[in-house]
Amino acid sequence: MEVFSLKMSDDMSKEKGKADKSPLTLEELFASMEGPLLAYVYHLMNDRDEAQDIVQESFLRLHQHFDEVRQPSAWLYRTSRNLAFSYKRKHGKVIPFSPVVGEDDSPALEQIDEQPLPDDRIDRLESVGLAMLCLDRLAEDMRALIKMKFVEGLSYKEMASATGMSIGNIGYKLHHAIKFLAGEMEREGALV
Repeated sequence: MEVFSLKMSDDMSKEKGKADKSPLTLEELFASMEGPLLAYVYHLMNDRDEAQDIVQESFLRLHQHFDEVRQPSAWLYRTSRNLAFSYKRKHGKVIPFSPVVGEDDSPALEQIDEQPLPDDRIDRLESVGLAMLCLDRLAEDMRALIKMKFVEGLSYKEMASATGMSIGNIGYKLHHAIKFLAGEMEREGALV
């Protein structure tokens, strides 16, 4: 299975840093944003075909409103996220939280250590499994924020642009999500 790249292209860096004062064209945005958007939506949907459909729909909507949009990359992330959640609601699907998949299509859980001790490996897999279980208990928006921060490595500012929330609200929700996860892990018997 193909794995999408989260690397930023030079065009995206230009847009973020405004190094080049000339605005990006729709074609340049597509070339620089398609891969990262596919990766983002794939992690939300855990289905490559649905992710491709959602990203395509996001770019079509951007094309329709291109002259009105001031920050196209943030707009694309927010639109893609909203479309993914709408799809989930419409089709009654649960958006699972899954670890980043390795190149050979095996879960990253199996690649924790090169040569761990058997007991350590079992303990780690149990802890990761418990963490995944506790993550499933989080509200959808908080789970998405945890993914953006700890899986995708986004800053609060990037998360605010992608979700439409204020930076303060991002911090508040992340704090409460982490506090909730710690409480759930402790209740389940994990050492926190």
